[in-house]
Amino acid sequence: MYEGTGDFEASSLRITDHKTGRVEKKHMMGTNAVFGEGITIFKDKLYQLTWESNIVYVYDIKDITKTINTFKWPYDGWGLTNNGTHLIISDGTPKLYFVNPDDFRLMRTISVTENGSPVYNLNELEFIDGFVFANVYQKEIIVKIDPESGFVVGKMDFTGIQEKFFPDKKNSRTDYFNGIAYDSASKKYGLPESAGQRCLN
Repeated sequence: MYEGTGDFEASSLRITDHKTGRVEKKHMMGTNAVFGEGITIFKDKLYQLTWESNIVYVYDIKDITKTINTFKWPYDGWGLTNNGTHLIISDGTPKLYFVNPDDFRLMRTISVTENGSPVYNLNELEFIDGFVFANVYQKEIIVKIDPESGFVVGKMDFTGIQEKFFPDKKNSRTDYFNGIAYDSASKKYGLPESAGQRCLN
């Protein structure tokens, strides 16, 4: 499993054994000005957003220790996924941006709404079976978004799951979901929490 973590100097890109949680490779890429954010793999390249520094790093998936390209991005970087044609980016607003992966040209933008109201704080993203799934930042909620209309067509509410299944592990660094992983072979979701990286299957 490829994983991006944040927190400025502690930001890293790593390859993890999803069964054991053991980190097999790690690239420390953060600085006091660079905070790593969402990642996605597209055609053997790994794209990594940064939060406020407006840089997107590109790696060859065979070597995550050095970048092969960078792009400028004018907005905050929150979540990143792809639909097989375009990269899809969130910036904490109700907008999702569809971007050409070759030159980072903006192709189109949609606004995400639920029952006519905008949905803010769209964070980490995953594209699954034709829909965009997004964490709602600081909530234990994942929304399912129609990428054509921007409408929220489903919702997963995990309120109370931490207290129920691992109350002894909850602390100030594991307070809400902050990531989505999907295994297309097993059809299982992984839902890492904030900085604790506990994965809920």
